[in-house]
Amino acid sequence: MLLERASGILLHPTSLPNGVLDEHAFKFVDWLAAAGQAWWQVLPLGPPEGLTGSPYMSPSAFAGSPGILADPDAPVAEDEADAFRLRNAYWLDEWLAYGGLVADQVRFEREWQALRAYALERGVRLFGDMPIYVAHDGADHRAHPHFFQQGAVAGVPPDLFAKTGQLWGNPLYDWTAMRADGYRWWIERFRRTFELVDLTRVDHFRGFVSYWAVPEGEPTAEHGRWRRGPGADVFRAVERELGGLAVVAEDLGVITEPVVRLRRELGFPGMAVLQFALGRDPSNPHLPENHEQQSVVYTGTHDNDTTRGWWESLSEGDRAWTRLDPADPAWSLLEVAWASRAALAVAPLQDVLGLGSEARMNLPGTEEGNWQWRYTPDQLTDELAQRLRALTKASNR
Repeated sequence: MLLERASGILLHPTSLPNGVLDEHAFKFVDWLAAAGQAWWQVLPLGPPEGLTGSPYMSPSAFAGSPGILADPDAPVAEDEADAFRLRNAYWLDEWLAYGGLVADQVRFEREWQALRAYALERGVRLFGDMPIYVAHDGADHRAHPHFFQQGAVAGVPPDLFAKTGQLWGNPLYDWTAMRADGYRWWIERFRRTFELVDLTRVDHFRGFVSYWAVPEGEPTAEHGRWRRGPGADVFRAVERELGGLAVVAEDLGVITEPVVRLRRELGFPGMAVLQFALGRDPSNPHLPENHEQQSVVYTGTHDNDTTRGWWESLSEGDRAWTRLDPADPAWSLLEVAWASRAALAVAPLQDVLGLGSEARMNLPGTEEGNWQWRYTPDQLTDELAQRLRALTKASNR
């Protein structure tokens, strides 16, 4: 898959004014179209983890979140429910065994597909996000225990985000068992994903080369070790059944040459984040001059501070080095992203609005206060849409 030169906005449905797929979701599509944007990127669409609200710790890799339904009580006909069960037999029964409801999933499918069709008519495509792991004791873990390891859990070693690493706690895959099953679970997962979105980011892509395994019971992720992943095998199995994959590889963090080789072998675009371009290292892949043409450049992601918040946290020397406009650093960085040679440029809506740290979506390594930000309807003005449209046109996006 080749990305065409375009741009888009990152906004999870929970950040819509009412946090659901109501009229504001359709108005947001209208605003994107008026602003000349071709993509709406969202975070994972599954039911979020109950305590933290994280969409990356969902109890199902297949189900849609009933929490974003505009009308959770809309009638569901028996013929419609039966047809949905038949089409989704691979995963639905295990979701029902976990305690999910068919009616909620039918309503999610109905509302999401209506929004997707509306967006497509207006030239806006949907860009999804696939977490690499599933939740401990979730529907997938319960239904397929033989696909998961015992005695170790997922995380990442110490990095820029967290000094003691990130202890995610997800169960780790038993890749030998998955290979013996022909990677059927992954085939069905990708099939389901592309029923909902036109392009997906695969989170923590480096985990398919090697992944950080932390002994169960450890208080932090510091004492884990790297273990070998399945490499290209899992993606080749999916491609044999589904064809070419519209995938962006999330290749941030500790990236080794084998990770780069695998991404290029598979033909997946990678990512660059401009907030990571600080420093004097000329080989930094996040510097604009090092961006690959087939890649996605971000001002920041859901795990970063907003650009204004990030800029305000910098030393005076680093602020000067960025050469961003002190009066509007977020828009300045947006201009850098849109000017990049990277085929796709994406910014969180918070950066388009120029908001500070109060609008941050997630602070990795913390469990409270995340995933809660919402914009207000009056913030999406016609003037802002025209400003973004003019930048997009001038950047040949």
